[in-house]
Amino acid sequence: MKVVTVIGARPQFIKAAAVSRVLRSEARVSEVLVHTGQHYDENMSTVFFDQLGIPAPERHLNIGSGTHGLQTGRMLEAVEQVLLQEQPDWLLVYGDTNSTLAGALAAAKLHVPVAHVEAGLRSFNRRMPEEINRVLTDHASDVLFAPTSVAVENLRREGIADERIVQVGDVMYDAALYFGNKAELESRVLETLDLRPGAYVLATVHRAENTDALERLHAIVDGLIAVAADMPVVLPLHPRTRGVLERAGMLERASQCMYLIPPVGYLDMIKLEKNACLIATDSGGVQKEAYFYGVPCVTFRDETEWVELVETGWNRLVAPVSAHKIRDAILSQRGTQGADLQLYGEGDAGRRITNALMEWK
Repeated sequence: MKVVTVIGARPQFIKAAAVSRVLRSEARVSEVLVHTGQHYDENMSTVFFDQLGIPAPERHLNIGSGTHGLQTGRMLEAVEQVLLQEQPDWLLVYGDTNSTLAGALAAAKLHVPVAHVEAGLRSFNRRMPEEINRVLTDHASDVLFAPTSVAVENLRREGIADERIVQVGDVMYDAALYFGNKAELESRVLETLDLRPGAYVLATVHRAENTDALERLHAIVDGLIAVAADMPVVLPLHPRTRGVLERAGMLERASQCMYLIPPVGYLDMIKLEKNACLIATDSGGVQKEAYFYGVPCVTFRDETEWVELVETGWNRLVAPVSAHKIRDAILSQRGTQGADLQLYGEGDAGRRITNALMEWK
């Protein structure tokens, strides 16, 4: 069985690490890893392959950045050529990026069966490009690997047949279990930044809904600066976010009040997450990682696809409409704990996905 796996962004590298490790342990499975180049910065791409033990991609498309239409179109054209040459049994995609949608569309039009990992997630906000990507990918896929029962029900409500849906748990939980101890042993990021465990807030901001709306970005940055008056705030800056802050005249003030650092590798990120007193983010994956490590979370969004984290008390949504609301949400969520529930499976999603692909008729 030949599987072509299409990835392109940091969260997908983490997910692919959990599944590719199992796929490549099977003698009758061959995997062709295709990197679209959606994330091409050294700190957001190469370092993840090195630290996660992901084999070097067999194909690197070098697409780079661009508008959604330009980027997706170039990926679609390039992935189509790979599929015509490789003739795989499966096309495997992860999550909700432009790489995900381009891979799924290219395969569906060539009648290559599509498997979507992290299927069924819904924020119900069609203004988010990620929501469009995940919905279209689900409906183009032949098998949908859902992480939770909520995701399964979302797919059923949209008319997707039960025989196409497989609940497998969350591959990011696989990765958290596998790499958590490694990060504690190998990462020295706390020493480098002179941070005490449990005495800082870790923040990330990268979604277009926040970086492209200056009033929202101002509220987030000013709110984090207000929090920094009480405790250190560490903010690894996505290159696009740094550029927006600089153009808007916010970068210098933020750098005077917070630890603004370049994007960090996966092991350093785990170490920062595990030892934070609270995580504040607009990332879907980081919300889950906070839960995996028992750290309370505040999310700078109007809604989230990981609704169970909010319902069980691990995450608190706050619309970034004012610095005051951001500050109050972070300080009030600090020190809280959610319900003691196993939300994302047993840490064997990679094995379940591999078995399902090998056994699919």
